[in-house]
Amino acid sequence: MTMPIPGSEAFSSRPVDPDELARSLPSSLPVHSVTQEQIDALDPLTYEVIRHRLWSVTDEMGEALKRMSGSPIVTDANDFDFAISDELGQEVQVGLYNTMLVGAVDLAIYWTLRNRADNPGIEAGDMFLCNDPWVGGGLHQNDVIVYQPVFHDGKLFAWTSAIAHQPDLGGVGLGSFSPAAQDVFSESLPTPPVKVVREGRLQRDVADLWVRRSRVPMLVGLDLRAKIGANNVGAERLHALIAQYGPDTVKAVMKRMMSDAETRLRDKLSALPDGSWTATGYQDQSHEGDRNLHKITVTTTKTGDRLTFDFTGTDPQAGVINCTYAGMRGGVMLALLPILANDIPWSAGGLMRCFDLVTEEGTLNNATFPAAVGRGPIGPAWLTGSLIAECLSQMLDRDLELGKNVQATCCGTWDTAVIAGLDERGEQPAPFLSIMMEPMAGGYGARPHADGVDTGGLFCIPMGRVPDVEMTEFLYPVLTLWRREVPDSGGPGRHRGGLGASIAITPHGTSLPMGLVLASAGKAVAQNAGLSGGHPGNSGLDVVARQSRVAELLGSGRMPSSLEEVGDTLEPGQNYASSYLAPGEVFAMTWQGGGGYGDPLTRDPEAVARDLREQKITADAAAGVYGVVLADGTVDPAATAAERERLRGVRRDRSRVAGGTRGKADLSSVKRVDDNLVEVGSAVACAHCAEILGDTGEGPLALAVYDGPPTDAGPQIIAQAADYVDAPVVFRQYSCPSCWTALSSAVVPADHPDRAATLGRLTVTAG
Repeated sequence: MTMPIPGSEAFSSRPVDPDELARSLPSSLPVHSVTQEQIDALDPLTYEVIRHRLWSVTDEMGEALKRMSGSPIVTDANDFDFAISDELGQEVQVGLYNTMLVGAVDLAIYWTLRNRADNPGIEAGDMFLCNDPWVGGGLHQNDVIVYQPVFHDGKLFAWTSAIAHQPDLGGVGLGSFSPAAQDVFSESLPTPPVKVVREGRLQRDVADLWVRRSRVPMLVGLDLRAKIGANNVGAERLHALIAQYGPDTVKAVMKRMMSDAETRLRDKLSALPDGSWTATGYQDQSHEGDRNLHKITVTTTKTGDRLTFDFTGTDPQAGVINCTYAGMRGGVMLALLPILANDIPWSAGGLMRCFDLVTEEGTLNNATFPAAVGRGPIGPAWLTGSLIAECLSQMLDRDLELGKNVQATCCGTWDTAVIAGLDERGEQPAPFLSIMMEPMAGGYGARPHADGVDTGGLFCIPMGRVPDVEMTEFLYPVLTLWRREVPDSGGPGRHRGGLGASIAITPHGTSLPMGLVLASAGKAVAQNAGLSGGHPGNSGLDVVARQSRVAELLGSGRMPSSLEEVGDTLEPGQNYASSYLAPGEVFAMTWQGGGGYGDPLTRDPEAVARDLREQKITADAAAGVYGVVLADGTVDPAATAAERERLRGVRRDRSRVAGGTRGKADLSSVKRVDDNLVEVGSAVACAHCAEILGDTGEGPLALAVYDGPPTDAGPQIIAQAADYVDAPVVFRQYSCPSCWTALSSAVVPADHPDRAATLGRLTVTAG
């Protein structure tokens, strides 16, 4: 018998039409469903009770996984998620953990239904394991999903799934991060769906094959069993729910949950004016040794009750900074859930019916096999989400009520550092490997009405936590010299971005150098953008002090508190690098805060004084960025007004102006665009001085623009772009040419697209 050899296209997954998928299933796999009449017949009380029970199931699954897992990635960082899906894989309820994973779970089930229903079959008591990003389930190979079909009376009723990031699954690089990889064959092997549980029994051969690839097999084996246990909890709770209310009622609730989420999101979209918004971001470096910038761009268009995200123009796949279609979709959900669906139950199967994706294969966020995708979720998928969040925030900022959900970009990336070596503290030396989870404490972006949350977490993991320092020192042979918030790391603005933080460690309890793998972005070009003139947050920075004085300082009873105190030979870590950290050396990592909102020169001077007292900012920022003059910590109103007027004059003297004056508008009747701009009839005008800047929907606005060194954005720019990329990088600021209020402020490549053509307007008008 001739066996077909599957090509790479056989392992690609895309959303499917549910009716078509149901018709394609073999007769040997009957499925349970309900009619629209049964859905409509639900009484409100029963619906709400069962809906909340389903929600609680995902919470119970999460607690079960955390109790069984020994990995800090799960127990501390909450880098995992769960879903309950209907018989066809549509996600009915998802967990409040890593929301990017929501965009991939259903894809794996769709693929399994299409490719495993006949051989080896889908039966009661089965569980499948998968870490193939082209199939779905996760966004890169370290995201491992275990999912099971749930049967009732011989029919496929639902699916439960548990997915978590694994600390190491093999490959060239520690933690399966391979900074020099040019294809997936240098990374952890992607494994298409395989039965790891059959008839309720763990398949020892599959489990042994699975953990054999890892540098930390005990942790990987424990997490495998923890995910199986979490799925068992999910199935038990579903069966109990079916026994209490009946299968048809439970299924009707599941279907209605998705349709209700869809209806509520469509209603929200319908209330907004149609329009189109574009955002472009960059990843600095694509692999070890690269010094280029790589672009992701998206145009978000809202027409009626539907969104379209068009990624045409995104750069080709390169190095390790790629993600598959699942990663791009996960990035969309990262932004959509908290910004547009924060007041809607997260029934993702319904929410995903409200948008379309337009994308070219072979690009950074839709990479084709065999691209390297190990950096997928924390590189291109994350940037995809940040860019969509920027577009959605501009869309919502036009409405005062919905504008409460507007937020500048949060911590723009995950700053990855993996350490591994030999722990000599016990009776017998033992190998160790750790992904440093401290960047969980990222800064949140500022809002039109509030500052960002300092070290508040990550946009994509609402329930994430930073690890306990003492537990880290207990588990691994390191000593933490400091872990603290970094002043000025939040983007300046009328409302300040939330602060990021830094940590410094030195080997302690080992006589051998430990491996150090770095994978990050946002050092040359800001990824934590501000809105409405707000400045970006800080650039990331990794530094190794090679010839440090740490042993001498500690020996004298002094705990060092700065890199300058530690040593004179400070080696900046590249975005992607395989390095080492020897005893007596220090590794310091500074990760990102959030972007600011609004012109910093419009911030309440008393808020600036408070920030200075609380060490949220430095005196240099108070004077040089916010223009606030303080005497003994007290604001001098007259001197502050004069200093701010002087700084506006600096903007005037350094900027070039496109176009001439258009006169003043009557601001008695306007439509809000954002913090600084309004529509007056067919004109766009400055909300502060009434200067007419252009017409809605046609031609560029007549703005003042300035390109200068990145440090002009403020003292939060702590990395030197030239250390990472060859392309020139600038601080670009657009201002009103009359009152010199900042309308847009960014750290971008010098050839970044001109925003004067799109800033503050709808390019697709209603009606």
